[in-house]
Amino acid sequence: MFVNFASGISYLFKGLSLITEKGIRPFVVIPLLINIGVFSLAIWIANSQFTLLMNQLLGWLPSWLSWIEWLLWPLFALLIFTAIYYVFTLIANLIASPFNALLSERVEQHLNGIPLPPFKGYAAMVKLIGKTIVSEFQKIIYMLKWLLPLIVLSFIPVLNLASPFAWALFGAWMMALQYTDYPMGNHELFIKDELILLRQHRLSALGFGAMVTVMTLIPFINFFAMPAAVAGGTAFWVDKLSKT
Repeated sequence: MFVNFASGISYLFKGLSLITEKGIRPFVVIPLLINIGVFSLAIWIANSQFTLLMNQLLGWLPSWLSWIEWLLWPLFALLIFTAIYYVFTLIANLIASPFNALLSERVEQHLNGIPLPPFKGYAAMVKLIGKTIVSEFQKIIYMLKWLLPLIVLSFIPVLNLASPFAWALFGAWMMALQYTDYPMGNHELFIKDELILLRQHRLSALGFGAMVTVMTLIPFINFFAMPAAVAGGTAFWVDKLSKT
């Protein structure tokens, strides 16, 4: 069990190594710039709007519950940062999805030993836009299906003690789905098929997704999380998922 989880973790480090390869580096530039821009905006919003958002959340409490504000403060703080984190992760991946699909294609060609064809220019990306954007929206719908029950769980006394673990599992699973979607989408597999494959490698997927989550939470290092995760998810596809 631990071996499978650890093997999933290793794919992110493999992705970090892959994005430094000479034939792959040009395809990393745009996803990297998008990630830097979006997460810089997220950090600015979190710093500048946190107090306002916290006051609004606490302001919804009736006066007779004011005595438990000190208990709800850390829960509300976690809710705000989690919401900002997921929203801006989705935005970054939505904007970068066509470029990430090309990066994944290039990484797969490199791993399979297929000679890399000459880059045909960004006009070739147009063909990928419809497919990748639709896939992104399907993932958003899937995420919302689980996100709402988790938010409710976070406010139920006693049960909310388990909510940090539930959020961690949810985050790891969504990250695995997000970044293995690019190579699978390149092979015309979409969310229903992707979920079937990931469930057959559940522990490896959770290990990979957990490591991606950790990387995205580390300031400045998280700028490299998207391209590294795309490359790592593609390596996961080549080594395991494609052979299932």
